[in-house]
Amino acid sequence: MSAPDVAVLTIVQGRHRHLREQIGGLARQEAPPRWHVIVAMGDPMIEAETPPRGSVPWETVIVRIDEHEDGLPLAAARNRGAAAAIGLGAEVLVFLDVDCIPGPRLVSRYARAVRERRAASPALWCGEVFYLPPRLGDAPYPVADLDRLGVRREGQPALSEGEWRDEPRFELFWSLSFAMRAKDFELAGGFDEGYVGYGAEDTDFAVTVRSMSGSLSWLGGCPVYHQYHETRDPPVQHLRSILRNAAVFHRRWGWWPMQGWLLEFERLGLARRDERGNWGPAA
Repeated sequence: MSAPDVAVLTIVQGRHRHLREQIGGLARQEAPPRWHVIVAMGDPMIEAETPPRGSVPWETVIVRIDEHEDGLPLAAARNRGAAAAIGLGAEVLVFLDVDCIPGPRLVSRYARAVRERRAASPALWCGEVFYLPPRLGDAPYPVADLDRLGVRREGQPALSEGEWRDEPRFELFWSLSFAMRAKDFELAGGFDEGYVGYGAEDTDFAVTVRSMSGSLSWLGGCPVYHQYHETRDPPVQHLRSILRNAAVFHRRWGWWPMQGWLLEFERLGLARRDERGNWGPAA
């Protein structure tokens, strides 16, 4: 069985090993997607990492977008991928970050939820996220042990298969793994491309959906397993883009996103608030 109107969208720059493991997870789906749209952000080697034509039950579509001088064009890349998928006829869009290995029923569970909840306003569906530890050597993660190895993302409810729960706190939305109707994505206008680099573009998207009386819901039974990679908390490597994007968001919505990170940057002497309460880099 396949999911003929479903496209999985992944934006990529590097992390090819992660992409290979994601592709392996898509190959294990009980209902594979019709398309896997891969948006390469200035990544010239992406073709070498995709399956040969006819070797998988979906069509691989590669979309290219240039890097931006201020950082990775995450919002624009998701929009280009969605536009390509919709142009091919996709009615259900499943967004997965390249770090994510999908559970075997992710595509079918997302597709069922999106189809069954017919609403006049946009609906966002978010599956469970489990963090994996570092790999042992060069071997891939053992598929049979993903549930045992994964640690649930803090703040997400533990739901049984097929169970769902509405979430009133739209600021908890994370674009790492989510699904929605293609027409809802278009209705919401996609991601605001005024955000460049890391931070706030997904919060902006969720708040836009909320402003349209839309919904955000957690969905059980469609986990992703987030592959380990080095990171920093707070993400000081993204300081400039976080400050810039936070200001874009504040101008649009009147409140500051990512406040935990902003306060940590202030504590580290990397950011400060001026007399009007606006955030910027420390002098």
